[in-house]
Amino acid sequence: MYAAASLQRSFDEIASAFEAAHPGVTVSAVYDGSSTLATQIGEGAPADVFASADEKNMSKVAAEAPDPRLFAGNTLVIAVPTGNPGGVATLADLARVTTVLCAPEVPCGAASATLLSNAGVRVTPASSEQNVTAVLTKVAAGEADAGLVYATDVNGRDDVETIVPAGADAVVNRYPIAALTDAPNPDAAAAFVAFVLGEDGQRVLADAGFRAP
Repeated sequence: MYAAASLQRSFDEIASAFEAAHPGVTVSAVYDGSSTLATQIGEGAPADVFASADEKNMSKVAAEAPDPRLFAGNTLVIAVPTGNPGGVATLADLARVTTVLCAPEVPCGAASATLLSNAGVRVTPASSEQNVTAVLTKVAAGEADAGLVYATDVNGRDDVETIVPAGADAVVNRYPIAALTDAPNPDAAAAFVAFVLGEDGQRVLADAGFRAP
């Protein structure tokens, strides 16, 4: 199962519940930026399921994943280290402090670019990371004053503080999932997708702060 980094906590929980409901099936997860995973799938990685953080990267593997289903939505927040040493309050502040962002080709990076553009803010990031987990790690460690991450990434954490920026609700990432046509375990792949779309999977995602698709 290849899944966007922002899904790791939720999908780890979903995978455990799926294994309990399907004795004998083991879910092996690979988490990274959706663009990285799409590239690997396109190059023939032996994945059964792909869950992307946006539709753009799922479309890159349309030949391998012809029937994607939307299962969740997410929005961005500004994450700052505990205590907010940079005094960040708005998106405009990201231009004056040390800010880390996801790389433009990654879903969180594309969403960040849209959010900042809508606000008329230009930011030169201190680094451009390949997944949202890396952005949050740098912010939590105090290596940056701020970063844009998904709302679900900061849910339940006490090593960062968050600000919901103006315009965040207008930039929603929609997450698709698909069983791959060349899945080594097609029956299990289809069952896992159904589980994510079903009541149990949707409850886990809602508890983590994901929006309904």
